Amino acid sequence: MYRPNNREPDFQNIVDVVNHKVPSRPTLFEMMLNPRLLRTLTNEKANPFALETIVRAYDSAGYDYVTLKPTAFTYIDRDAEGATISLNDNSFIYDRESFDKFKWRNPDDYSLEEFLKIPEYLPKKMKVVPLGSYGILENVIAITGYENLCMMIYDDEELVYDIFEKVGTTMVKYYSRFVEYDFVGALMSNDDWGFNTQPLLSPADLRRFVFPWHKKTVELAHEHGKLAFLHSCGNYTSIIDDVINDMKYDARHSYEDTIIPVETAYETLRDRIAIFGGIDVDYMTRHSLEDITNRSRKMVEKQMSTGSYALGTGNSVPEYISDDHYFAMTKPIFEV
Repeated sequence: MYRPNNREPDFQNIVDVVNHKVPSRPTLFEMMLNPRLLRTLTNEKANPFALETIVRAYDSAGYDYVTLKPTAFTYIDRDAEGATISLNDNSFIYDRESFDKFKWRNPDDYSLEEFLKIPEYLPKKMKVVPLGSYGILENVIAITGYENLCMMIYDDEELVYDIFEKVGTTMVKYYSRFVEYDFVGALMSNDDWGFNTQPLLSPADLRRFVFPWHKKTVELAHEHGKLAFLHSCGNYTSIIDDVINDMKYDARHSYEDTIIPVETAYETLRDRIAIFGGIDVDYMTRHSLEDITNRSRKMVEKQMSTGSYALGTGNSVPEYISDDHYFAMTKPIFEV
């Protein structure tokens, strides 16, 4: 088992980052670690999809929390997809008749048995951050197809409202199953909204159909004394005020050098919202171990000077990022 440091996890460090304070020590944030790395951090024979393995891996790597999916509920079957993913593959709903016939899934039908066992092995001051079962827009696109959704917005706006209401209500219900537990520290919405240059839908359409349900998720978290984090890929410049002022997320995750490098995002946004991650995934893949460590070290220096930041990749740690490159990124965390 890889243990870079014997320090005890403490979710208060994440709370301090969100509150624009300097944490007690350098702090990490990652949305997801790949199965190989989970085994590296725990045991090569461990089941990387077991919640216990994920908890122990995040603990071993030096995180103060763990992100995980508490149940198998979803409308998106990633296992059935190939290397190339099309946003137009599925179109289960394309008119009112297909909407009426669609079999909606109920989050209550999915067991919480494994999730409720987590306190048995969760370190005392570590918290769980439940991930969404993909996001509201992602689930709608999985049901309608992207191009069909765009056409429906113009052809049958009422139907689009009804689809988003069904998915949005379902997702809020999904999060409501976890938010009351003391070992949960925050909710995380993971919903990709854009391309490198613009959102998937116009900002006006996002505000009509998508954002109200995210706002309800944040309100659910805050009403229960929890934080609310957003993971969303794409160009955010036209909607960042919505994220901060309307939806009121506490932190935002996912930054790409081809859109806005995390260093720039940090300087412009750190007083308004906490910045999570940002060491670009492409950079993590192509650059040397020394380059990765040096860039990460500079962000840690910012964190320990002005707060509002937790170190991590721009998106997640996929399998094509080697373990050595991942550990090169986290190395500066343990130098202070």
